[in-house]
Amino acid sequence: MKKLFASLALVAVVAPVWAATQTVKLSVPGMTCAACPITVKKALSKVDGVSKADVDFVKREAVVTFDDAKTSVQKLTKATEDAGYPSSVK
Repeated sequence: MKKLFASLALVAVVAPVWAATQTVKLSVPGMTCAACPITVKKALSKVDGVSKADVDFVKREAVVTFDDAKTSVQKLTKATEDAGYPSSVK
């Protein structure tokens, strides 16, 4: 029983190390006005695990930094799509 608890304690300590901060660049071609990036940034910022979202209207792209233990690229692209701006990895 002590070995089981020791193993669980070790996993609890080591598990957070497996998570990593990732940065992805998304192409968001549907942004057609200077106000669009506000909506895209708001949608991305609401995704759990996103620590930073920079959206550039001129380049029609978003650069997102996130914790890959809490979210994924698929969830990020779904967030932009749900906001009316489909995106894809650039």
